Amino acid sequence: MEQQILSITQINEYIRSKMEDDRLLTGLAVRGEVSNYKVYPSGHHYFTLKDSGGALKCVMFKGSAMRLRFRPENGMQVIAMGRITVYPRDGVYQLYCTALALDGVGDLYAAFEQVKARLSAQGLFDPAHKKPIPSFPKVIGIVTSEAGAAVHDILRILRRRYPLAGVKLLPVRVQGVEAPAEIAGAIRYANRYQLADVLIVGRGGGSMEDLWAFNEEIVARAIYDSDIPIISAVGHEPDITISDFVADLRAATPSNGAELAVPDQNALYQTLDSMNAAMVTILSRQIKAARRHLAVLRGSPGLQSPEGYLQERQKALELLTARLTTAQMRQVHREKQRFVGCTAKLDAMSPLKVLSRGYAMAQKEDGSVIRSVKQTMPGDTIHVQVQDGKIAAKVLEEEESIP
Repeated sequence: MEQQILSITQINEYIRSKMEDDRLLTGLAVRGEVSNYKVYPSGHHYFTLKDSGGALKCVMFKGSAMRLRFRPENGMQVIAMGRITVYPRDGVYQLYCTALALDGVGDLYAAFEQVKARLSAQGLFDPAHKKPIPSFPKVIGIVTSEAGAAVHDILRILRRRYPLAGVKLLPVRVQGVEAPAEIAGAIRYANRYQLADVLIVGRGGGSMEDLWAFNEEIVARAIYDSDIPIISAVGHEPDITISDFVADLRAATPSNGAELAVPDQNALYQTLDSMNAAMVTILSRQIKAARRHLAVLRGSPGLQSPEGYLQERQKALELLTARLTTAQMRQVHREKQRFVGCTAKLDAMSPLKVLSRGYAMAQKEDGSVIRSVKQTMPGDTIHVQVQDGKIAAKVLEEEESIP
């Protein structure tokens, strides 16, 4: 019997048909560790699943990859769903993956952690960027569903706590594929036209999937870019979303968001009453002090008898003038006496006083006083100062006395 000769294409097609007829291989789930994960410009994802005993090539086409809630990374333990078949061109069998989930951890949780880590690294959660909530907002914007219970809770609390504030509702879908873009668009619209002094962005409680719109990056960036302060009021107390981290203030619930947005009018009334009482007390004290001062002024002589008061002050002025004059005369007398004393001392020490007693003072022609015979020589002309004038003389000889 002549042996049948097959082409490579025929063999690959035959093997593929066998695999596609095998129910086990057409709808299976495979557990393994992701490695060599690559995303091509076409949008297709290629990777390998491996365990301790082997490896399996996998491909996830763009349509399936777009439904991923998280970004797969090398080293992740995952469960891949799909079918195994042969790619005829290469003769290689691989898993055509239609869905991918983390092994032991939900894909939503993984996606949440990935977005949180990325935005935190980019500084979107930085406390320095957060804006203060105005103490007395004039207009409050609400970004939520107009059909949900959350908006009714917010409006009820705003009316009760601070009816002076106006309210503008920006209705959006808060669940589903269209919700993130609508929420982000409403925030940008409110900022473009400065519709409010503060925005409350949120919805009522639900599952993590129900709240997922508030974990999307487009919503987080709209909140971060907002010039209007934003209060994130999503879900219930335990619920945490990316919006809570980016917003200027996080509220535990939508009702709590309304409480944080406005002051309590009852508390304001109490504060005003306290301030009013304090002002009344202070003014009463000031009035009493002013009355006491007025009573003192009323009893003063100047107001009771202005003419008598002026006469009294005139007498005081005359008395003061007399005291000043007396003090001045005493001071002048003391200075005269001191002057006379100084004059007497100067006179006693004057050289002329010595000359009046018969003494004379010899001087050289340059005016210097002669104190020693060594200062002159025979033939020098000297001047002798006596009491009533000077005598010009010539030195005939000099004789030094013996000590």
